[in-house]
Amino acid sequence: MNHSGTTSIATDVTGTAAAPALSIGIDGTAPLSAATVAAVNGLCDLAEDAAASGPVLLRLTGVPTSVGASEPPLALVNKWERALRRLERLNLPVVAVVTGDCGGVALEALLTADYRIAEPGTQLLPPTGPGGVWPGMALYRLTNQLGVAATRRTVLFGAPVPAEQALRWNLLDRLVDAPGPELPDEVTALPAAAGAGLAVRRQLMLDAATTSFEEALGRHLAACDRVLRRTGAGAAS
Repeated sequence: MNHSGTTSIATDVTGTAAAPALSIGIDGTAPLSAATVAAVNGLCDLAEDAAASGPVLLRLTGVPTSVGASEPPLALVNKWERALRRLERLNLPVVAVVTGDCGGVALEALLTADYRIAEPGTQLLPPTGPGGVWPGMALYRLTNQLGVAATRRTVLFGAPVPAEQALRWNLLDRLVDAPGPELPDEVTALPAAAGAGLAVRRQLMLDAATTSFEEALGRHLAACDRVLRRTGAGAAS
């Protein structure tokens, strides 16, 4: 299994001390490594800081260059999945910008993002190996986000998803020719639009497909109570 996509470890913290820029590059052509996990965890550390302001930016590119060259140990895969889970729990918007085809771990990172940009003609490819498509959490996220019918050929046979199809399915949000360092205006406006409860709403959304109404009701009421307490405290001050 070439569970590929190490970072071109380019964590950008060039913003001010009060509001650092938060970005990382993930290259889908090289095998998963401990450095990949450490870089994503480092990005999450910065994003979780009280002074941080988003969006958190993932710059993604590349697909595995060979099949079955190496298989990462299960302990490393577990650490990687935990790092991706941290991305999904950030209270800042996570934005992915894809340049060229995107596969392996680069695709896995893409699936954690709240807003996704890619070039026209891009193909999204699942991580594969000698045994077929790697049965990691990318399959879970794809199916959770698109449903069984839309993901069947990709999950079972490794069929790529063209960017234009991904846009129609809302797996991508926008296609941009040769995306550069400047982000579209709607992306820079995301933190203000998201408000203070982004992480809670994201989790409620991700859980909705697998949670019963009765179980979800308590979680949503608790989230509403937190909002009322926070807005009430703000009004009182």
